[in-house]
Amino acid sequence: MNQEQDYWTNRYKEHQTGWDIGYASTPIKEYVDQLTNKSIRILIPGAGNAYEAEYLWKQGFTNVHILDISEVPLKQFKLRNPDFPDAQLHHCDFFEHEGQYDLILEQTFFCSMLPTHTNRSSYAKHMAQLLKIRGKLVGLWFDIPLDTSTEKRPFGGNKNLYLNYLTPYFKTITFEPCYNSIAPRKGNELFEIFQNKK
Repeated sequence: MNQEQDYWTNRYKEHQTGWDIGYASTPIKEYVDQLTNKSIRILIPGAGNAYEAEYLWKQGFTNVHILDISEVPLKQFKLRNPDFPDAQLHHCDFFEHEGQYDLILEQTFFCSMLPTHTNRSSYAKHMAQLLKIRGKLVGLWFDIPLDTSTEKRPFGGNKNLYLNYLTPYFKTITFEPCYNSIAPRKGNELFEIFQNKK
């Protein structure tokens, strides 16, 4: 975990966080607003400052779990939300995390890791393992050309590339260009809802 942990921790410490918009993104917020069962178990991996988790928590969702490989944003989240349970903050590598969730919300977490075949295959497999039967993976991925320079995270991809990794484990419910992206990302995001096949 050390190399990835150091990379992201340094990005936060140096304020190199161009992906951080400072609030819950509109597409995820509007999806959350449609949810009625506030006791479902939700995971947000690669959560960063976790504005979506903060929004969920303030809307009364009690079983929200936040995961990040860097402790820096988790501490920042806790300062903003002192009543959030420590047991639901997970400082660890996503691939080492264990649990069972009804819903996993992700905002370009898939696009944040080095885009090797091994990483992306492992992502899809582990997501399926973390989700309950018919659990859902919901969120946003970048629809931009894939650039493998490690200095240009997050990485991109396209619908067909992503589906190659997800199809073995997930049924596609929705996977289309995002119609309600924030202005700086308009035309560059895909919104996905995948359901665990198991």
